[in-house]
Amino acid sequence: MIDELSLTFNQVGFLATVAFFAGLVRGFAGFGMAAFFMSLSVLILPPITLIPVCWVMDAVASAILVRGSLSEADRSVAFGMVSGVVFGLPIGLTLTGWLPVDDSRLAALCLIITLAFLQLARFQASFLSSKPRLFGSGILVGFAAGIASVGGMVAALCVLSQDRPARVIRATLILSLVLISCLLLLWLLAFGMMDWLALKRGVVLSLPVAAGVFLGKLLFRPSVEKYYKPFCLILLMVLATASLLHTSGLFVETD
Repeated sequence: MIDELSLTFNQVGFLATVAFFAGLVRGFAGFGMAAFFMSLSVLILPPITLIPVCWVMDAVASAILVRGSLSEADRSVAFGMVSGVVFGLPIGLTLTGWLPVDDSRLAALCLIITLAFLQLARFQASFLSSKPRLFGSGILVGFAAGIASVGGMVAALCVLSQDRPARVIRATLILSLVLISCLLLLWLLAFGMMDWLALKRGVVLSLPVAAGVFLGKLLFRPSVEKYYKPFCLILLMVLATASLLHTSGLFVETD
């Protein structure tokens, strides 16, 4: 099995551990799994090979989470934002070939850190949360996904700006990321990035992911809802900072 994954035993053990904690984050927060997994797994595999693996893991996590979240999710917010993603994603993908990818990614990550900090400081980012502007926010999410691979974090930032109960925000995030994941699959297939090796790696790592998601889901209880938004905003800042350090070349990745 290890040989079929083109990985050593130690590498599989490391990736499985990271996958478990990534699932734990996703189960509690409703987002952040791919960013968490990518920030550490680039020490083992290059990012281009991790994207389809993350999609498989995310599909498993979404299947676990979405069923119990549909009834509480604000569908108008989720579908309004994702309708913009449909247009923003191809724009971002097209510009990827024209603009410096690392510079675009650095700019997007700095924006995420700044806006997350402002929300944590009780600044109301109403321009992100107003319903008439959801479509525009969705275009921004799709653009960020296409040009800098940080669409999930931008989506989380937009949904967290909503003045709603924590359980509604979490459920809306879960539904939004499921819909965005469906769009991403079309992109992966169109560009030939989803191959058998990625599928096998994703399936194997989905086992610790599922365990983490179930545990994270159990940890999200009414008694911790008041801590949910601060936790998610701090998580966004940490994930964006880790990605920023990696993009800046301060993290060393292996082939």
